[in-house]
Amino acid sequence: MASKLPAPAPFGPAPADQWPQPPAPRSLSPYGRPAFHSWEIPLLVLVTVCTVALYTAGISAVATGQVSDFLLLILLAPVVVFIRRGLTYASPRVNGIQMTPTQFPEGYYLVVEAAQRFGMSYVPDAFVVLGNGQINAFAAGHGFRRFVTVYSDLFEVGGQARNPDALAFIIGHEVGHIAAGHVSYWRQLAMFAMQYLPVLGSSLSRAMEYTADNHGFVNRPQGASGAMATLGAGKYLNQHVGFDELADRARTETGLFVWLNNLLATHPVLTWRAHALRDRSRDGNLFWRPHPARTAPTQPMVTGPAQPPANWTTG
Repeated sequence: MASKLPAPAPFGPAPADQWPQPPAPRSLSPYGRPAFHSWEIPLLVLVTVCTVALYTAGISAVATGQVSDFLLLILLAPVVVFIRRGLTYASPRVNGIQMTPTQFPEGYYLVVEAAQRFGMSYVPDAFVVLGNGQINAFAAGHGFRRFVTVYSDLFEVGGQARNPDALAFIIGHEVGHIAAGHVSYWRQLAMFAMQYLPVLGSSLSRAMEYTADNHGFVNRPQGASGAMATLGAGKYLNQHVGFDELADRARTETGLFVWLNNLLATHPVLTWRAHALRDRSRDGNLFWRPHPARTAPTQPMVTGPAQPPANWTTG
């Protein structure tokens, strides 16, 4: 069950009034929270309109006696989404290991830290599942429950994080999906038409991933490079990845099929994603590769490692 948190406390020292404050990095909104990608809400509106149009067309077709399997699927969308969410939540509950203060405590406190940092009033459930060599994590929800699932290959034998900063970024990314409302029932129902709209749906998905990366960056900026290296080269070769070289290739890898690969993908291609995490002056590129002349990387924010604060209530 999700645990309650007290009102969020500020992290880090209070800014000194006598020192000029640098402009906020692109990860932050003017209100001090991680920013949504600028394309996310417009694309969400378009996808929602398409979902409503499909649903209206389905009702009209049934009313006139024109029934098909596709139309029935559209009409049953609320039930389909509900069942899919329930099954997704049930799987780690019965097959995974729940993160607690005594099981995978390092990962557990990273979830607590992220929830606190994003101003959430509760700690999402978190589970570790067998990775079988895969590097992955995801966030989902069912009913009033929200949870994060992390594949076991992100941990060492004994439960310690392989790369604590990278894991903090990844967990911040997944908790960010929850904080941004990406896993709510109504959001997923509104996005039901996404699977039938290859370019529009995949573009919305990429915008949401950039939004979650903004959360991961706010949670642990120094973990961004390690997270991208692990996603690109795996858990053993990630130490040999040059993050700047990876990010630079976003500007030099060109061609029609490179463009199509990104356009049809649900996640930003890794080179573009790394470039966006290095250059915090603008949103990550959604449709076109970063312009070679526009390179203005900023220094990452510095935050401390996760600790189990005694004054946080998690029961």
